[in-house]
Amino acid sequence: MAAVAAEDVPLQRVPDLDSLQLLLRVASTGSLGRAAAAHGIGQPAASARVRAVERLVGVPLVVRSARGSTLTPAGALVADWARDVLQAAAALEAGIASLRDDGEQQLRVAASQTVAEQLLPRWLVHLAAERPRTAVSLRAGNSEEVAAAVRDGAVDLGFVEGPQPPPGLTSRTVARDRLVVVVAPTHPWARRRAPVDAAELARTPLVQREPRSGTRAALEAALHGHLPTAAPLLELPSTSAIRSAVAAGTAPAVLSALAVGDDIALGRLVAVPVRDVDLTRSLRAVWVRGARPAGPARDLLAIVAARAPDAP
Repeated sequence: MAAVAAEDVPLQRVPDLDSLQLLLRVASTGSLGRAAAAHGIGQPAASARVRAVERLVGVPLVVRSARGSTLTPAGALVADWARDVLQAAAALEAGIASLRDDGEQQLRVAASQTVAEQLLPRWLVHLAAERPRTAVSLRAGNSEEVAAAVRDGAVDLGFVEGPQPPPGLTSRTVARDRLVVVVAPTHPWARRRAPVDAAELARTPLVQREPRSGTRAALEAALHGHLPTAAPLLELPSTSAIRSAVAAGTAPAVLSALAVGDDIALGRLVAVPVRDVDLTRSLRAVWVRGARPAGPARDLLAIVAARAPDAP
């Protein structure tokens, strides 16, 4: 006889696993009431479940009497077969659990450059203390690239900047950041007393990130309505490159206060006061819509919630 593939076997008369477990409890306790109690349901529900299985199988399985409940010969056979089925199901459950446990030992994170450089390292130190066996991979990019990696399933969790949450993803604000205008100590703005207003900032050619970056999007949103807006004097792909260009006296830039705090403290850059423009922004964690972060992703979010800074 030719073997039949498992996926082609008809299963029209196979009871569900929960009903098979109930049948085995009837066999072991000799009482439908005790079996129902062990199963966590009432006796009427247990009776209805047994009758449904009998209708499905097509023969009586349980004999009820004043002295209790016993299995019929057919019921005993079904119970024997059910033990093998339930043991196989338990093995499958254990295997699935092991896959889940293995998966929880890996965490793939993507973050915008400000978060990746200034915040994530310390968050990951705390995660390593709580989950020493978790291997973390981190990729840095602009906010649009991070959002794309989350949507594609390339990472488990993302952190982005920008004025609006990325479309198609679940997001949670985890921190507040502030952008600051910085210049070289030799720049004329370094010695001015009056703050730079929004209109002047908008018409000044700046050293900026590429158009898809969260920092640039946040600045454009803050200056919305202050037209005309000057084209960037220079576009660079990283915060560190912009800091170097500004320190060399190229032009002003608008960067995260987290990224330039040390440069300002050491006198390499000078923070310029501004008025009439709100340069605070939200930093967000993002993940696939409809999913719920689990394992190390969930734990990292808890660490972030406890330790993320407000706008400096």
